[in-house]
Amino acid sequence: MLNPPVVSAFLPPRRILMGPGPSDVYPQVLAAQSRPTIGHLDPLFIGMMDELKSLLQYAFQTKNDMTLAVSAPGSAGMETCFVNLLEPGDTVIVCRNGVFGDRMRQNVERCGAEAIVVDNAWGEPVDPHAVEAALVANPKAKYLAFVHAETSTGALSDAKTLCALARKFGCLSIVDAVTSLGGVELKVDEWGIDAIYSGSQKCLSCVPGLSPVSFSPAAVEKIKQRKTVVQSWFLDQSLVMNYWSGGAKRSYHHTAPVNTLYALHESLRLLAQEGLENAWQRHRDMHKILKQELQRLGLEFVVAEESRLPQLNTVYIPKGVDDAAIRKQLLVQYNLEIGAGLGEFAGKAWRIGLMGYAARRENIVLCIKALENVLA
Repeated sequence: MLNPPVVSAFLPPRRILMGPGPSDVYPQVLAAQSRPTIGHLDPLFIGMMDELKSLLQYAFQTKNDMTLAVSAPGSAGMETCFVNLLEPGDTVIVCRNGVFGDRMRQNVERCGAEAIVVDNAWGEPVDPHAVEAALVANPKAKYLAFVHAETSTGALSDAKTLCALARKFGCLSIVDAVTSLGGVELKVDEWGIDAIYSGSQKCLSCVPGLSPVSFSPAAVEKIKQRKTVVQSWFLDQSLVMNYWSGGAKRSYHHTAPVNTLYALHESLRLLAQEGLENAWQRHRDMHKILKQELQRLGLEFVVAEESRLPQLNTVYIPKGVDDAAIRKQLLVQYNLEIGAGLGEFAGKAWRIGLMGYAARRENIVLCIKALENVLA
C-alpha cells in the first residue's frame, strides 16, 4: 500500500491578473462561492438557477428562452454550439483572424462539416466584404461563424454587420463572445445572433469553469430537427433543455457545479447592479488611461484604434527585450500577471487585460510602474 503524500494546504498569493484571462475575481464572488453547498435539485437552488438565467439574458441582451450556463469552460461553450447545430455535410463560413477563429474551423471539421475559411491578418477585424464574397460563392452555406473579440490579438469585429450578412444569405450565425461579454457592446436579439457562447473568467470577473450560451428560436428549431444524434452526450442541448427550463419540474441531467454557479450568479448580479452600459463605458475609460501610459513608455499597439478591444490591449515587445524574463520579473516582484503572445504573436507581443474587476485605476498604476521599472 502506498504511503500518503505529505502535502501542505495550497495557499496562493494575491496576484493582480491583467492578462487575457482569468481576470481578477470580485471579492463578493469569491465569498459567494464559499457559501454552503446544497443539492442541485434543492428547490432553493432551482430558484437560484431561474434568477441566473434571467441575469444571463440581461448580460446577452436577449429574450432567448434557451439561455444557460454550460457546466464547463468557454471551450465547451464553443463545442456546444457547433455539435448541436452542425451535421455531417453542412457547409460553414468560418472567419479566421486569430487562434480562436481557427478553433472554430477545427470544431466544424470534427463535426464532419465543411469549413470555408475567410482569412484576415492577425490583429485585424473580420472583413465583411470578404465574408459577403464567400457567402455569394458558397450558396449552400448554412452557418456563418466568427469571433466577436479575438482573444489572441485584441481585435474587435463588427458583429452587427456580420450577423446581418448571415441573415441576408439565409445562414444562422455562431458567435464567440468569450472576451466580449460584459466588456463591450453586445446585443444578441437586436443584432440577430443565433448561437453565442462566452466564458465566466473574462469580463464577468467570475471564477473559471462555466460557459454562458444562448440559442435563438431558429437555432433551437434547428437542433430539434436534426437528422443525426449529437456526437456529445454531455453537450447535447436536447437533453439539457429541460434541465434549465423554468419552474420546479426540472429533469435531472448532471450534477451542477453548485458553488461555481453561486459565483456566476453573484458576478452577474454585480454586472446588473452596475448596469451594462456603465460597465462598457468603464472599460473604455480605463483603456484610454492605459493607452496613454503605454504609449508614454514607447510601447506600440498591435491593433488599430478603431478595431481595438478596450479590455484586451496587445502591444509589441520592444526589440532586445526578453519576453519570458520580463513576465517572470513582473510576477515575482510585483505579483502581476500579463499575457504572452499566442500563435503568430508568440514572443512578439504582450496581452494586457483590463477585464471586469481588473479594469480599475489602481491596477493601471501598478502595471505601468512595474513595466517602467523592469524595462529600465
